[in-house]
Amino acid sequence: MQTAERSSVLDPSEQVIYNRCLFAYETSRALIKGNVIELGSGEGYGIRLLAPSADRYLAIDKFEPVLEASGNIEFRQMLLPSLAGIPDDSFDVAITFQVIEHIKNDKEFVSEIHRVLKKGGKLVVSTPNRLMSLTRNPWHVREYTGKQLSALLSGKFQEVTLKGVFGDDKVMAYYDRNKQSVRKIMRFDVLNLQYRMPRWLLKIPYDIMNRMNRRKLLKSNNGIVSGVTVDDFRLKEYNDAAFDIYAIATK
Repeated sequence: MQTAERSSVLDPSEQVIYNRCLFAYETSRALIKGNVIELGSGEGYGIRLLAPSADRYLAIDKFEPVLEASGNIEFRQMLLPSLAGIPDDSFDVAITFQVIEHIKNDKEFVSEIHRVLKKGGKLVVSTPNRLMSLTRNPWHVREYTGKQLSALLSGKFQEVTLKGVFGDDKVMAYYDRNKQSVRKIMRFDVLNLQYRMPRWLLKIPYDIMNRMNRRKLLKSNNGIVSGVTVDDFRLKEYNDAAFDIYAIATK
């Protein structure tokens, strides 16, 4: 099922969010080595970037893989957070980008990743910063602040380094236009139903409105949307203005 949660390079209206997601892969290249496991690989657009630096690359997702297994790349369809059937201490690096916010039992998820990593192995995770979200996202079980994610990871991992994904002036211009657009839509929610209704009931309306809003932004601000590339994002020390939290946890 393709939703607005799964960004695609094929949709021009998703240029900004797609490159924001791709940035996590680009900036993680230097950390990739040995046996690598990716949790929630989605369309697999980051695999080709990272797999050449790995001896083995195992990509896991709940949907059937879009890409074909080849060379050192393997796919396994399974539901997270369980990593049943995957041996302890078998991977050097685990990556999971824009996934943990969808996992109901996040503590089990972190515990399972810790289990399959070798001693000294690293988990690299990115997730939206709750403090920069413009509205409730019903597809997310929860969103984190930097402090909350750090506390979660520190419950299992010896060392946690917290970074943030930030945008340049072009990205911030898009964010400001998006904020204005979302506020216009949400002014009709006078009863604050987005926070009072169950997530399942909001998912489809949210998805429709999200896609409509992105396409409207593309039509009215084409230069801002189409002009953003992966190079317009930066990884810096985390603060509350980060779009995404980017953490490296060492076992």
